[in-house]
Amino acid sequence: MLERGKNERGVIEMVDTESLVPKEHLLRKVDTAVDFEKVYEIVEPLYSEDEGRRSIDPVVLFKLVLLQHLDGNGSLRGTLRRAQTDVACRWFLRYTLSEELPHFSTVSYNFRHRFTQETIEAVFRWILDEMGGAGALTPTAVFVDGTHIKASANLNKKIKQEVPAAAKRYQKGTAGGDQRRPGGPREKAPCFRPGEKAGACC
Repeated sequence: MLERGKNERGVIEMVDTESLVPKEHLLRKVDTAVDFEKVYEIVEPLYSEDEGRRSIDPVVLFKLVLLQHLDGNGSLRGTLRRAQTDVACRWFLRYTLSEELPHFSTVSYNFRHRFTQETIEAVFRWILDEMGGAGALTPTAVFVDGTHIKASANLNKKIKQEVPAAAKRYQKGTAGGDQRRPGGPREKAPCFRPGEKAGACC
């Protein structure tokens, strides 16, 4: 008997988002390696306790930027478009399937006007330290103009060199929500994909 395509759009279902994200998914590994509660301690001095309107969760802001870098996406808008429909991204951000994500201009504004370069550097150095301690980083190989070359295997040295430069580039490049990809074609950028051979993800 001929099977025709299903027409089950707009169906209301009870869904457990936890079960929709594969156990081996990259974002599960990152979530396990990094306790993002530390971000609140770092950024707390930049927020007022009793003035202004309710802010976007700063952990969500930094997670969005981390998603952008993990994807190698030069566009913050593109990252948010993907997160809008990607269940794993929503799970990582702790947003429900129907919850509205932050607007890209809100993320951009915070990185241009609220978070200082020192704050951005401190957060991302800490995140990379945590991921490195969990074995989720492999800075032993890089690509420059598509050429495979050896790089320093000293993780702390690479983090020390890359994080300040990336933080400065990101803070300057968030106007309008888009930026050039950090670690562009003529810069050395460490390979951050866990569970792969050196250079396999670049």
